[in-house]
Amino acid sequence: MTLLYSAIPPLRTTSDQETINEAFHRLAEESDEISIAVGYISLLSLDELNEVIQKNGISKVTLTIGMYSKEGMPERSYHAAKAYNQKWREEGIGEIRLVRSFAFHGKLYYFAKDNHPIAVMNGSANLGVIKLEATNLRQYEVASLIEDQTEIWNTKQLIDKLNASPISANIAEVKDLDLIRETNCDLGKSDLAEPVTSDDLNVYRKHQTGLSFLLPLKVPTEAERISGEGSKDSCMKSNINVCYAAPRSARKSRDWYEIQFTVDKSITTQPGYPQKNKPFIAITDDGYKFKAHTTSDGNKQFNAVGDELLLGRWLKGRLVAAGLVKPVNDTMKDETRKGMITREMLDEYGCHNLRLTKTDKTIDDPEDGPLDVWTLFFE
Repeated sequence: MTLLYSAIPPLRTTSDQETINEAFHRLAEESDEISIAVGYISLLSLDELNEVIQKNGISKVTLTIGMYSKEGMPERSYHAAKAYNQKWREEGIGEIRLVRSFAFHGKLYYFAKDNHPIAVMNGSANLGVIKLEATNLRQYEVASLIEDQTEIWNTKQLIDKLNASPISANIAEVKDLDLIRETNCDLGKSDLAEPVTSDDLNVYRKHQTGLSFLLPLKVPTEAERISGEGSKDSCMKSNINVCYAAPRSARKSRDWYEIQFTVDKSITTQPGYPQKNKPFIAITDDGYKFKAHTTSDGNKQFNAVGDELLLGRWLKGRLVAAGLVKPVNDTMKDETRKGMITREMLDEYGCHNLRLTKTDKTIDDPEDGPLDVWTLFFE
């Protein structure tokens, strides 16, 4: 057994000592099989693991994550893990599993070549140790490098038992996992969106009435995005992808956060739907409030008051925070439309509609007096 270290000043490693990070990457270069069972992962460590797999031609990999079934999983890491799981399964090299029967807090790393065990690492380090970042740069971890065949076999047996049903399941098959929503940093860029405390949000939830409207998000499929069929028309019909429509100026693209939320007449003509140009307060499920209104013929346009990008920052910002799309700086140069919101993205997010529900509460506005409060949920 050899001790593996962290290198954090003032406790640096000496010339004859190896860090956990160094040992992992060295052993990966010597292997064609890696099995890992840890409590937690990070987004960057997932990316690093996939890069290690591709770089070293790893032909068999399993990553088993032990704590999220009990605690909930950060949504960005969840979506990334599902994507890598699908990629590895399609390539026939492995999968990502979640422990279901209990909370597993161990940290086990198994390496093999041509079905012959090389070594295992056991210790305190979660997967984040393979890609150091700001959150763990000052976190000292210790592990043991074990090359005794009996102990290697015992570790591999334990990992295999963890990977058996019903103790764990492939992440794609887990449907009841609680997701921890990431902070939408984009909405904070608008001065007109104010945070709402969780206590206040719960009050508004309790005061919701039976007057509620489901507002569908109109988006193309991934195949339509790639093919670009009906290009201009399809963009205009997609109420949250209007940024890909013809620019207002020949020299300036539309802002990626611009949306044109057009609501069908079948909804706007229903009794109780917000009246045209009559402002109200929207309370979002992630804890923000802003003034909104309906405009245009038949009050078909739904938008925030005073900031044409606010609703887009809230809606698209949620998908950005979830790791499902990246903002585009110049939509005119996005020829492959990677920034276009698709049906598959909404499938992955788990929601295709906004839910607008009236409450029996009002808020005094300095400009417009008492305003009705509606909840606007994307969940």
